[in-house]
Amino acid sequence: QVQLVETGGGLVQPGGSLRLSCVTSGSFFRFYVMGWYRQAPGKQRELVARITIDGSTDYADSVKGRFTISRDNAKNTVYLQMNSLKAEDTGVYSCNRVSYGPWTWGKGTQVTVSS
Repeated sequence: QVQLVETGGGLVQPGGSLRLSCVTSGSFFRFYVMGWYRQAPGKQRELVARITIDGSTDYADSVKGRFTISRDNAKNTVYLQMNSLKAEDTGVYSCNRVSYGPWTWGKGTQVTVSS
């Protein structure tokens, strides 16, 4: 069973940056489109960024130009570089595959943007 472990969250001031990491167990990582999801307080989980097997990326309009997703297939890891953070970026960030139904969700990592 694939396990997902997200790290890198924290408290940051508006305009600040964070880099999130998500390590997946197993050797299947490189075969899947991977995404970063965000669940803001009181809202449903939403996909904010995804990356294909060959590295093509796509972003939600709310984060376009500020967030960058990347992956290292040798390390079974997907990253999310978040710049120019805003209060509305606050939430729990999780990673998962985008297609074929999600693996069991990890705990996620909390990102809080506040002055």
